[in-house]
Amino acid sequence: MKKSIVYHPIGVCSQQIEVETENGIIRQVIFTGGCSGNTQGISLLVQGMAVDEAIARLEGIQCRDKGTSCPDQLAQALKSL
Repeated sequence: MKKSIVYHPIGVCSQQIEVETENGIIRQVIFTGGCSGNTQGISLLVQGMAVDEAIARLEGIQCRDKGTSCPDQLAQALKSL
């Protein structure tokens, strides 16, 4: 089953995260804004990964003193699916 979400992250430079999954597997992630190289890297690394695995790996990652990060916000987006 395909699922898609448009998530608006809080506390990071990215303004939007679009996620598409199919049968619990991440098919595509697109960040709008943020550090282009980092967000492209994150998007490609999680492609083909199980949603639960990505959440376990990314949740809690911190960026500077923000209390969150783009990877952590992706985990929050995935949890809301």
